[in-house]
Amino acid sequence: MDDHRVFFLCLCLMIAHSDTVEESQEPLSWMENLETMSRSRNVTSLRGLIRGLECSLLNTSFEGKNLTLQTHSIQTLAFKLGCDFTGLALSSATLERVPQASVPHAMQFPAELTQNACRTRPRELRLICIYFFTDYFFQSINSSLLNNYVLGAQLNHGHVNNLSEPINISFWHNRSLEGYTATCVFWKEGASKDHWGVWSPEGCRTEQPSPSQVLCRCNHLSYFAVLMQLSPAPIPAELLAPLTYISLVGCSISVVASLLTILLHFQARKQGDSTTHIHMNLHASVLLLNVAFLLSPVLARAGAACTALAAILHFALLSCLTWMAIEGFNLYLLLVRVYNIYIRQYMLKLCAVGWGVPALLVLLLLVDQNSVYGPHTIPLFDSRGNGTGFQNNSICWVRSPWVHNILVMGYGGLTSLFNLVVLAWALRAVRRLRAQEKAPGTRACRDSVTVLGLTMLLGTTWALAFFSFGVFLLPQLFLFTIFNSLYGFFLFLWFCSQRCRSEAEVEAEMEAFSSSQTMP
Repeated sequence: MDDHRVFFLCLCLMIAHSDTVEESQEPLSWMENLETMSRSRNVTSLRGLIRGLECSLLNTSFEGKNLTLQTHSIQTLAFKLGCDFTGLALSSATLERVPQASVPHAMQFPAELTQNACRTRPRELRLICIYFFTDYFFQSINSSLLNNYVLGAQLNHGHVNNLSEPINISFWHNRSLEGYTATCVFWKEGASKDHWGVWSPEGCRTEQPSPSQVLCRCNHLSYFAVLMQLSPAPIPAELLAPLTYISLVGCSISVVASLLTILLHFQARKQGDSTTHIHMNLHASVLLLNVAFLLSPVLARAGAACTALAAILHFALLSCLTWMAIEGFNLYLLLVRVYNIYIRQYMLKLCAVGWGVPALLVLLLLVDQNSVYGPHTIPLFDSRGNGTGFQNNSICWVRSPWVHNILVMGYGGLTSLFNLVVLAWALRAVRRLRAQEKAPGTRACRDSVTVLGLTMLLGTTWALAFFSFGVFLLPQLFLFTIFNSLYGFFLFLWFCSQRCRSEAEVEAEMEAFSSSQTMP
């Protein structure tokens, strides 16, 4: 009788063990199906398979405190947690390695992770970690991931977010990351029409304790990666304070100057010619640009507000550049077609170009790709102290590299080139005019002021943006910041000089007329 009991007990244990093995094999089959589908272009299938893998891991049964499964390019871990959870640190050095995972990585979870779940219903919790050693399953536009690694985590108690103590995710590389902008991002579902999500930096802070390590501090659970982008040499962090101060003071002065110029124009009580109207539209675009730029760092962590402000800032920059080009075009007409420059509805057409074209470009970008605008990371290099480190500063700006290259640098480059040609043409015309006078040296000072004013009016100082490399980087940073933050103030000085000149000419004409009337 005892032999039968022993046999029955052994049979039950074998059946239970077989069920556990079969359940643990279910997540492994999902992982194998994902690898089989890696060549498929069906994005919906990939999303469904990843969701199936998550659900399978969250519900599978296993002996002990954890379960580890792996395939060629995917590694999964499941942990049983209790309400006495004090934190968990995972490192690739302590886990079973896969062939592609030749570069270390780590995740550290705080004790706060299970607090909300234990308040509502104290029970056994399940934490799963999924490591993808390929970026195929999370393809996004213009994204290049560090090591092609994607590290994800999920708790079987809904979404975990707004943690006061962040989750630390560390990525290492086998060489220095100098020359790259590293940004910690998470996979935001449903934010793209072409893919099942996009990479977003919301809720994550990027740090670089060493040139080969990126530390992501995020306040929620998701799939995480490090977005890499080629960038110029990082800006020394010790220059951040003076450059910020110069920008703040210069832009504030320009805002006041632009407002004062517009108010003086309306106070003059005269219609003015097309040139004056062009000046006022340029002032309006500069005013909008400076205000948006001043608000950009403040709203860098404001989510949708940052996206909207980035679009407004891009629109203001394009409008400013366009009105600079219109200034050059109008100056060309004044120099070449002196007596025949009448164009029907001239200002209406110029406004359609100056405001309409930039608005159309920005709207097309927003409709086509809603991830173009948002928080943009500026790399800062900190060389002070005994060590070397990296840190990042964020503003609301264009996030897409190709949009920045084409609709910022390319657009600005064409505008600067056109206005430089017009400026050279204007200088040649002034020189030819002065050569015809008998005393060419009498107006040298006035001509110098005119040339300087035209240089500022046409915005040729914006061409300094193309000298941000090598030994030119630091001088360019300060010159570009000084000249272009004070651009509105320089336009105000030009407006005042032109107004004083026109009043002087009117007074001279009145004196000449009165003297002619008094002559016998």
